[in-house]
Amino acid sequence: MSLSACSWFGSKRHAAADPSEIIVSGSPDGSVVYIDGLQMGQPATAGDHPKIIRVAAGDHKVEIHVGDKIVYREDTYVGHGESRVVTVLSGLNR
Repeated sequence: MSLSACSWFGSKRHAAADPSEIIVSGSPDGSVVYIDGLQMGQPATAGDHPKIIRVAAGDHKVEIHVGDKIVYREDTYVGHGESRVVTVLSGLNR
């Protein structure tokens, strides 16, 4: 009996899990996005597009910092493979 290379055993493809993400829009100039206490990227500049941040599914705390001050905070939940939009509302904390 001989074995030959056959793609039948290895041809089953596993679908990649859809990433969950938080999309942050409306961050003021010079602000930095924090997710669960970790800085996500560089400070925002004028005309920045929304930031798309991949996260694990579950509860998350989104904070917008300007210098040492938290100018916006929101607790949110993102389901598996979902996108959650967080719009920074100037002067409001949730």
